[in-house]
Amino acid sequence: MSAPSVLLRKDVIEALRRGTVPRRGLDLFAVGTERFAVSLREELERCATGGAVFKALRGDFGCGKSFTARWYQQQALARGFAVAEVQISENDTPLHRLETVYRRATEGLRTSEWDTGAFRAIISQWLMGLEEEVSRTLRNPDDMKALAAGVGELLEARLKDVSAVQPQYAAVLRAYHAAEVAGDHALAEGLIAWLMGQPNVSADIKRQAGIKGEVDHTGAMGFLRGLLAVLHQCGRPGLMLVLDEVETIQRVRSDSRDKSLEAIRKLIDDLYGGRFAGLYVLITGTPAFFDGPNGVKRLPPLAQRLHVDFSGDARWDNPRDVQVRLFPFDHERLVEVGRRVRDLYPTDAPDHMKARVTDAVLSGLATEVAGKLGGKVGVAPRIFLRKLVATILDRVDLFPEFDPSKDLDIRIDAQDLTLEEQAAAAGKKPDDIEINL
Repeated sequence: MSAPSVLLRKDVIEALRRGTVPRRGLDLFAVGTERFAVSLREELERCATGGAVFKALRGDFGCGKSFTARWYQQQALARGFAVAEVQISENDTPLHRLETVYRRATEGLRTSEWDTGAFRAIISQWLMGLEEEVSRTLRNPDDMKALAAGVGELLEARLKDVSAVQPQYAAVLRAYHAAEVAGDHALAEGLIAWLMGQPNVSADIKRQAGIKGEVDHTGAMGFLRGLLAVLHQCGRPGLMLVLDEVETIQRVRSDSRDKSLEAIRKLIDDLYGGRFAGLYVLITGTPAFFDGPNGVKRLPPLAQRLHVDFSGDARWDNPRDVQVRLFPFDHERLVEVGRRVRDLYPTDAPDHMKARVTDAVLSGLATEVAGKLGGKVGVAPRIFLRKLVATILDRVDLFPEFDPSKDLDIRIDAQDLTLEEQAAAAGKKPDDIEINL
């Protein structure tokens, strides 16, 4: 394996300096993900051959759910999948509004080639392939009218299975291509926005394409099938859709919570009913969401589908099961991650860095950060890595005389912590709060 580029190392370090999960390069410092590698490879292969997968990551705050979900996405990207991560929230992206979830997914769609704007790029790539296929059958390849008609007919044929449940998808794609060929960019942009589930597309644009209203719950699921079909025809094995922080539905109104749980139940049944070939859905949540009274257990059919017995020895947890659990960081794992990040840090003086930032310094930082958080190492990783980069590694790199074994003074203010970290450090469980409105 070749050494990571300086640019990749800088990107990773910059994300850690901000206290966020890097979008790439997670393999460079991940600890503990190897136990999921074999099962994930098998599951991605299942999707690539026309199957579907639903997976749940469970862990308390600070266990690395978001990090592990990003690692899952990185593995999928490396195998040619498209990926999309959606943060579930009470107001911006409620889980029971699947049309909003779909919109967020198309906005954040990524591939190994396109880190942003992948939805438009994939649609353009697919249509370009259809144009090339049609052009070979035309007497005059420069006849734009004949090209548009031919692509429209081929497009309808390629999406006939999607059209059986959502005819508007193919119709709008056909109108989009015709607008592109005609040079009507305003119409084309409006139609692609509507396909992405964007609200407030003008009535004039929808009238020209013969469509009405907005993309609703049912339409969004049909459009998701359309996206999977386009991905497959572009030579991509499928899509990994990550729904992060689903435990937030415990804090919404009881009717919205029940609708969200039912949406998950139906999605699981649709996946294994063959309606979304190539789709890998990964959700993350806390143990309280899966086991508590305000979460999955409120809907017994969903609880049955997600049930896993975790009463045995954790060493024998089955990573192929529908739920896999993550464990809090201990002191040793925290130091090991620190060691990898130290060695990853882009510096012109790596020997000096290692000499200053010894394992003893890393161990001391882990102890100090955990102490500031009430002795709870499990909620410390994000703050540990942020302090390691900004307070130690940066200073050692900038100031040769700085010696963290003598000059280090770790301070953690309330504004350094997320609300979840503050609550966890105080012994509270933010996802146990129920709101009855």
